[in-house]
Amino acid sequence: MPPVENTEVTNGQDRKYDYDLIVVGGGSGGLAASKRAAELGAKVAVFDFVKPTPIGTTWGLGGTCVNVGCVPKKLMHQGALLKAQIAEARSYGWNFGENESHVWENLVEKVQNHIGSQCFQFRVALRDKGATYYNAYATFVDKHTVKAVDKRGKETTHTAEKFLIAVGMRPNYPDIPGAKEYAITSDDIFSLAYPPGKTVVVGASYIALECGGFLKGLGFDVTVMVRSILLRGFDQECAERVGAYMEEEGVEFMRGFVPTKITQVEPGTPAKLKIEAKNLSTGETVELECNTVLFAIGRTACTQSLNLEAVGVKTNAKTHKIYVDQTEKSSVGNIFAIGDVIEGKLELTPVAVQAGQLLADRLFGGKKKLMDYVNVPTTVFTPLEYGCCGYSEEDAREKFGSDNIEVYHNLFQPLEWVVSERAGACYAKLVVKIDDDKVVGLHIIGPNAGEMTQGFALAMKLGATKEDFDDVVGIHPTNAEIMTLLNITKSSGTELVASGCGGGA
Repeated sequence: MPPVENTEVTNGQDRKYDYDLIVVGGGSGGLAASKRAAELGAKVAVFDFVKPTPIGTTWGLGGTCVNVGCVPKKLMHQGALLKAQIAEARSYGWNFGENESHVWENLVEKVQNHIGSQCFQFRVALRDKGATYYNAYATFVDKHTVKAVDKRGKETTHTAEKFLIAVGMRPNYPDIPGAKEYAITSDDIFSLAYPPGKTVVVGASYIALECGGFLKGLGFDVTVMVRSILLRGFDQECAERVGAYMEEEGVEFMRGFVPTKITQVEPGTPAKLKIEAKNLSTGETVELECNTVLFAIGRTACTQSLNLEAVGVKTNAKTHKIYVDQTEKSSVGNIFAIGDVIEGKLELTPVAVQAGQLLADRLFGGKKKLMDYVNVPTTVFTPLEYGCCGYSEEDAREKFGSDNIEVYHNLFQPLEWVVSERAGACYAKLVVKIDDDKVVGLHIIGPNAGEMTQGFALAMKLGATKEDFDDVVGIHPTNAEIMTLLNITKSSGTELVASGCGGGA
């Protein structure tokens, strides 16, 4: 589809609207689109305003990823990994004291300092590109006008020829007594001013498992309350392996339970809480005492207060996500949307960034390239990372037919674990179409899985076959080498036995 021509906005004093493009939402996708559009000569404004969480947490420009998502998560994940590495270092001849301890407040301070510097750089980058930033909450008046309200309550009106909605999502709370009064979400944990203590994580999403994983690694008692399955939407064999490893590391899982009430037993930092829960299958009820309850039960698109219905932008009544076509155009011709807020697409920061840049290129640069939402890699940063690209085994069998799918897989033991005699086994899987030998799913569970997956994603993008993987000479002794050596098929029923050096001798 050719780019939309800017026929209504003229330059200089004849300008019909205040801006060529107004971006509502200053997260990764919105910032990427606004900067690219400004580079291409468009007059751009960005409106971003963070509504505080129930306990008052707020943050600056940059959206979920840099403030309360990918960035602080990865830093705390690294902090947790260091504990295990210190223990393993003794096996490698390093001498440490016997009573190492972790200071939560120090980690939070360092993480928040980094986030603050990033937010400042975002503001500078917008200014340098010539885009205008408003720290104000924008809602639609009509398809060319928004009303903005800043933190002081000052109201202003702004017009644009085109709009981009990139407001992202925020965590859900269950409708139970005490949820918003006493619990927190991932929006709060990374800036929590005191150690969370004994924590109950409610949910089985990647956010739940990542938070539960790094909290356990940092030395806290962690229970994960799971309603049904782990990592819905991911390969379920891999999801269960991730969960099993977390259990081996001391995380307790409560399967089939949902919370019904939270009460405060004793105030404090942290407080003493009581969480009541019920098993959906058996009806069993339990009570747990803890210091922190962290909900990670899903997220909802932040579109409900944008007044979209008044301008005709269609959304999913359940998810509140915006319906868009292949060009990210909504049901209103001059209003577009990208990122987590669009229906049926991936909720990943790099996806929003690339989609935003490509959209700006089409709107203001005369280009035609569309966002490709297929074969996008991602990683779950659990204690043992899980990286994947393409289809899960279940989805591949459903889409291509079970008779047309073969799975090549094996366990492997990282060489680094041998000296310290570390327990556990890593896992690799290729999901392959039999009729053309094309690899349609890649899955790996092991240290630094994200780094490995990023590299193999290029092969997936280029349509690599199983033979292509087999023809690659592995780097020995690495964990990534296992992807070149997978020769055990699931259909053979052969028992998997972990070998060292990424599967090599």
